[in-house]
Amino acid sequence: MMRTLTAVFRKEVLDNVRDRRTLASALIMGPLFGPMLFAFVINLSIERSLDDIERVTELPVIGGEYAPNLLRYLDSRNIDIVDGPADRDAALDAVSTGTHDVVLVIPPEFGEQFSASTPARVELITDQSNSQADREARRVRGALAAYGQELAVIRLTARGVSPLALRPLNVDEVDMSTPSGRSAILLGMMSYFFIFALLMGGMYLAIDTTAGERERGSLEPLLALPVTRNQLLLGKVAATCVFMALSLSLSLGSFFVALKFMPLDELGMTPNFGPLTVGAAFLILSPFILLGAAVMTLVASFTKSYREAQTWLSVVLLAPTLPILIVSILTLRPRLEFMFVPSLSQHLLLIDMVKNEPLDPLHVAISVTSTLLFGGLLTWICARLYHREGLLG
Repeated sequence: MMRTLTAVFRKEVLDNVRDRRTLASALIMGPLFGPMLFAFVINLSIERSLDDIERVTELPVIGGEYAPNLLRYLDSRNIDIVDGPADRDAALDAVSTGTHDVVLVIPPEFGEQFSASTPARVELITDQSNSQADREARRVRGALAAYGQELAVIRLTARGVSPLALRPLNVDEVDMSTPSGRSAILLGMMSYFFIFALLMGGMYLAIDTTAGERERGSLEPLLALPVTRNQLLLGKVAATCVFMALSLSLSLGSFFVALKFMPLDELGMTPNFGPLTVGAAFLILSPFILLGAAVMTLVASFTKSYREAQTWLSVVLLAPTLPILIVSILTLRPRLEFMFVPSLSQHLLLIDMVKNEPLDPLHVAISVTSTLLFGGLLTWICARLYHREGLLG
């Protein structure tokens, strides 16, 4: 049996290797494009955050002559004051058209209200639907709030009232996060790319070994050979698993290299993704290989053509990633019941490894066992379906 299975396995592997364009798409675009895109987006986000901290914000002001002290304070907060539009209506037009991101309007009565110790009104014109303008507005708004806080302290002190009266609570925050734990905030979606690359590595082979051979008319002669359909199916699934494992290895290696070029340390983040973690991640994710191969072979066995199978599998590929997206949004922690869900359990275990937290052996055992059981069950279903006459179309 093993000799026959090995022959089928070798035949499928060689056929897939000969199709160089498909192989390049499966093993290069998926495993390499994901890490490159991820690294680019993260680098862009980090650089933009650091630039926002250091960059001088240009603030157009109308009526600056009514509040010279306020303008000097804003200038000390790295906010460059420039002449604003002619009047308030012009400021509204400038913000709505994108000429200015934010405009500060100081009315003539500002000085009187300030001298009377009543809340002095200023107007901050911005467009909150514009993300760039909203960032600028938050920075100016924070500076104005700080200026108001300092004035309140000065006024209370002048009246013999301790400023501490306005602070009934003194809250000291104790941050228990670690540099590795903080890195999971940005790197929490890595498992999405790993599973997607894993599935992409075997998708084209899973389609070609069933729907493709049926469409070319080569499946019927193959079934006429002195080999059982179970052996034929297992050989095809095993070949698919090999290319999925190779794709996963490339994706893990690509992320390992990409993380070297991410300035995460500037944000106080140190991801635990060294060679040992890469190897452990492969072992954690590898049980999903059998499940993915079985799912794709199962779907391909019901389709009539290569194109139809490709269409259906493009949709099916999203299913394993949905739990990851949901948990990432809700930021749920690993729980025992989550370990029974394939892809979700691998994601949660991988996040713990990136955070350099110890893995619960029970969680690992349940994740591996349940994923392999699902994969074995679907492989058995595929073997049963391979015996139906409708397989030939």
